[in-house]
Amino acid sequence: MLFFACVLVCLSAEAGHMTFPGAEWERRSPERLGLDAAALDTVAEKLGGRGCIVRDGYVVKTWGDQAERDDWFSSAKPVLSTLLFFALQEGLVKSVDQPIRDFGWPLQGKDEGITFRHLGAMTSGYMRPEGPGEAWSYNDFAIQLYQMTLFDKVFKGDARAVAEALRRLGALHLQDGLEFNKKRRISASPRDFARICWFWLNRGRWGSKQVLAAHYFDALQRPQVSRNLPVTRDTDQEDDYLGIGSYGGASNHFNDMGPGVYGFNWWFNATGGTHPDSAVWPDAPADLYMSLGAHGNSSVIIPSLRLVLVCARGKWGSHEPGDPASPMNTLLKTLAEAAGWRRGPARIPGGVNAPRQY
Repeated sequence: MLFFACVLVCLSAEAGHMTFPGAEWERRSPERLGLDAAALDTVAEKLGGRGCIVRDGYVVKTWGDQAERDDWFSSAKPVLSTLLFFALQEGLVKSVDQPIRDFGWPLQGKDEGITFRHLGAMTSGYMRPEGPGEAWSYNDFAIQLYQMTLFDKVFKGDARAVAEALRRLGALHLQDGLEFNKKRRISASPRDFARICWFWLNRGRWGSKQVLAAHYFDALQRPQVSRNLPVTRDTDQEDDYLGIGSYGGASNHFNDMGPGVYGFNWWFNATGGTHPDSAVWPDAPADLYMSLGAHGNSSVIIPSLRLVLVCARGKWGSHEPGDPASPMNTLLKTLAEAAGWRRGPARIPGGVNAPRQY
């Protein structure tokens, strides 16, 4: 009896202890970390593709080739914001509210006030009829402006700009490394993209080192767009006068959610926005947030459950914000319940943050 009691105490202590991978992720069985293995199997079977699930810093489930690198499309956008935080910490950018015209962009008219916060929140108005902060639009021309500002101007871009910027992620000991295509979208393996997510879940900490100051995450790891902000107006007049091109899509697409939900390129499961009576995914934890990329390249972070899921080329299904029957909501519910979660209040305490100067 004493032996079994000791085993239970040890397992209880391990579940909930946050660890970090070295050269490779360590593995644990789902049961050892308090997870329902059958439910995780269901998640993996529904998604397909290539993916992994991490709890407490241990890989508990994998499927598909973990080493294969692929374009993460829009899921790479939070990496831009990660690099922005490094630029803030290094003093290369004064604050997220610094105008990007300070870096030499010849912005015209209404666009002169565009800041890093606007770019990270999809409220810049570039190529749209509104000025900065006046409307929300999922805008891939503005994201192209974001990444070009970081790589070509903040990090003093030349042919080595991307590699130099990504060097800042070296503390995560990436196993397969990151590559960029000509649009500077990230190609990464599932097990390396999971490290980026684990870094965010731990608010900039990696092992015993606080790589990025936690106060950036305290202030900015949440929705940045007021739930009452309107979405952009229709217009036939789009002028890419900077000649920067697109990160991948149009200057106005994917507008069925955003206000009250979006911030620094993550989608937060916040009550509000265009669906004021429910969270985006009503049967998932309130603190869940996601990166959403084309062609099934998405990730899930649930801080309260110490849980990360990444999947490349998966069948995530439509999200249909606020609809409990949506495929994505059902999938996220299965994932959360595998960790013992049951539905409770859906609101994030404090709501959309008041701006802070970093």
